[in-house]
Amino acid sequence: MTHALQIAVVGAGVVGLCNALQLTRQGYQVTLYDPAGIGEQCSRGNAGHFATEQVFPLADKALLPRIPAMLLDKLSPLRIDHQYFFRALPWLSRFCLNMLPRRFKHHTRALRALNEAALPAFRRLLQDEFEHNIHLRGSLLTFEHNRVDEIRGVQSKYQQQGVAVELLDSEQLRTLEPELSARIQYALYFTEVGHTPDPYQLSQTLYQAFIALGGQFVKAAVTKITPCESATGHTSLPRVQVTTQTHGSHGFDKLVLATGAWSKILCKQLGYKLPIEAERGYHNMLPAIDNLSRPVASADRQFIMTPMQHGLRLAGTVEFAGLDGPPNYERAEILLTHAKALLQNSGRLSQGEHWMGPRPSLPDSLPVIGPAPNHSNIYFALGHQHLGLTQAAITSELIAQCIANQTTTLDIGPYNIARFQ
Repeated sequence: MTHALQIAVVGAGVVGLCNALQLTRQGYQVTLYDPAGIGEQCSRGNAGHFATEQVFPLADKALLPRIPAMLLDKLSPLRIDHQYFFRALPWLSRFCLNMLPRRFKHHTRALRALNEAALPAFRRLLQDEFEHNIHLRGSLLTFEHNRVDEIRGVQSKYQQQGVAVELLDSEQLRTLEPELSARIQYALYFTEVGHTPDPYQLSQTLYQAFIALGGQFVKAAVTKITPCESATGHTSLPRVQVTTQTHGSHGFDKLVLATGAWSKILCKQLGYKLPIEAERGYHNMLPAIDNLSRPVASADRQFIMTPMQHGLRLAGTVEFAGLDGPPNYERAEILLTHAKALLQNSGRLSQGEHWMGPRPSLPDSLPVIGPAPNHSNIYFALGHQHLGLTQAAITSELIAQCIANQTTTLDIGPYNIARFQ
């Protein structure tokens, strides 16, 4: 029976955890691998925002004329380390090519499909734990200018993509969020968006459900993946061998690769090109203060504030400095400067705990989801850029459907790794 299959899931971030739980629920025997532990990378420090409204690719031609000024402004959301620039240049070039109108529209459709299915998929996966881990209070996108026609134009673009959004003036905004500064003139209110009060606890919830169903976890780095054929009686069952330095090698019937920003080396071993970049993000975790009830992002400053169980998380910024370079916590410090501008009584705010994590970003803003073209027993669930938290559960449903040889509920063609080969 297919339910006797043994499956390895490599990577215990939120995407890997959703896949591990989903497959265990289907009756498979699942072993989860990660060297850092459960939800210890981006899944621990992300903004906690289920950003289903973000249906537009990051590769937007409107960004191009703003880049020079952004690179010169220490407070801007973008930084490229000068020592890393030439290594990032091939990725940045491909990123710019994806700004072409035809590609932009194609990628928008693909992102919208995932995002529309994202929260219902989490409700199915979390079941009774959904409301404990995800609050559906919407989110705000603020504007510090009064060019209302321009803001209505932004609203219209979202509405054309089926995103539920309302325009709030300053009075309506402060009725909803009284602690926001009077300098904010307008806001877009995304009414069907959610957030988690604790991203790390969400990972732990997924993990505990996985373990309770018989899942196994191995705290080890997978150094090699070897596709092979293993004879079983009179049949030949495709298998894949997983090798770690500390736990040796083990064979599985199927493997799901969900290693985020660390995926390039393992994909290369398997013969697949993956133009992934570690797009580093930062957060500044302020002590608990009673100020916001939902995520508030700034269109002008390109950062987000999310109320969490243990404080107010300021998150954002994009830094290209490689996967292994030391953190530049000045990027986290500037988030407080922005928060003070948007919150009343900002004098009570002081620097909090700083964190950095690498987002797994591909130049077309789409993840890689689905079977490996040349290996019938290997599946990819990686490269979700800023939307790993948002798209984790729907990704796990699509992978489970692929493994069961079922027709997927969404067309996964746009997410195939073959687009880079």
